[in-house]
Amino acid sequence: MRRLAPYQSGLWLAEYGDVRCQLCRIYRSTPQSHLPQNHSSAIPPNDHSFFTKLRQHINNRFDSGLLCSHCHNSIAWLPIPFEVDIAAGIGLSIQAATYYDYPIRQAIRSFKHYEDMTKLPLLLHAVRQLPRPQGCHRDNSVIVAMPTTPQRLVKRGFDPVSILAAQLSKHWQIPLWQGVRRIDHTVSQQGLTRAERLSNLNNAFVLTETPAVKRLLLFDDVATTGASLQALGRALYKPATNTASASSLPTNRYHLSAYALAHGSQYR
Repeated sequence: MRRLAPYQSGLWLAEYGDVRCQLCRIYRSTPQSHLPQNHSSAIPPNDHSFFTKLRQHINNRFDSGLLCSHCHNSIAWLPIPFEVDIAAGIGLSIQAATYYDYPIRQAIRSFKHYEDMTKLPLLLHAVRQLPRPQGCHRDNSVIVAMPTTPQRLVKRGFDPVSILAAQLSKHWQIPLWQGVRRIDHTVSQQGLTRAERLSNLNNAFVLTETPAVKRLLLFDDVATTGASLQALGRALYKPATNTASASSLPTNRYHLSAYALAHGSQYR
């Protein structure tokens, strides 16, 4: 049997072995299926195989939830998506699960900077609120997690975004794709203005392979201004020119959309 990483064991215990809310620790957690649904089923509508139905049955059976309904409803979910430009006339829509306010703000900071794995169940709950993109499934889409540099990985000891992206991949049943590398000369985006963020991220990403599918779902933990997702989108945007006619306009080879755990603040 494959050995689980500590954070995986903690998530398993939080979801299947502890029925208390992971935020208030007072009330009984509410099954995800009983909460207001902001997304469609994780299984493609045309997939009726026995194993797919069995997996769905097992997921429903063990869907014990992570937050109580009171704590869930106290968080403002799904802010209005915002757009950033990745090419002339081409925008990238960014959908966040919630605002960068309490309790998500504190949970993200503790998880990223202090390796506080006790906050991971709350972040997993937030991941599950992201609306599944229509028409996307395991055969035509991949999730592209915001890459980190080897130096930051060594300094931090783990990659928080890739852990969260893996949970999103499991929830949506869409595979991860790791064909992008981050250049080492960029500095942390924290504390920079939008102009400084954009300048810092110029040529920050390099493709190491070509995506095999057309739908690329970008993911980051926090989209403050969207500059990081914008730069990643630009690296992935590759127009394919139709040579049959010199006057033909370039057409985008990939359909890009972006997602994040948190963005902005509802109190500003």
